[in-house]
Amino acid sequence: MKMKSTTLRLIVLFALAFTGSALSAHEKNVAGPNGGRLITAVEPHAEFLVTPERKVRVTFVGEDGQPVAPAGQTVTVTAGERAAPITLTFTKTAEGLLSDGALPEGNDYPTVVVIKPTPDAKPVIARFNLNTTICGGCDRPEYACTCGH
Repeated sequence: MKMKSTTLRLIVLFALAFTGSALSAHEKNVAGPNGGRLITAVEPHAEFLVTPERKVRVTFVGEDGQPVAPAGQTVTVTAGERAAPITLTFTKTAEGLLSDGALPEGNDYPTVVVIKPTPDAKPVIARFNLNTTICGGCDRPEYACTCGH
């Protein structure tokens, strides 16, 4: 009986290790017009871009790939270490929406973007790790990597 439980544990550990490595592989993303990550689950699509000041700029993108003026959309971003995440709110600008505050220091932490296309619409949620290291394959930040390596 001990042999079976040891074998079962090894199988479970192998499955968890394989799943973890599969989840860490890059998914091929679509590029936004400004070089950010394009969130396609919402219409119009939304580009997530980290500015040099570590603020987040969200630009809405039409079917033609060109920026669209924001209408009634609202966005919140929760990011940072799981023990102490921060929540960013946004203000409407000529280019789209710009976060009122900056992202926390550090790199490669969980990020949740919640977009409500209209006040009464169901929110669209995008989750990813915000890694700002530049990818060697496509020269974009890893969070917006398009080469799928």
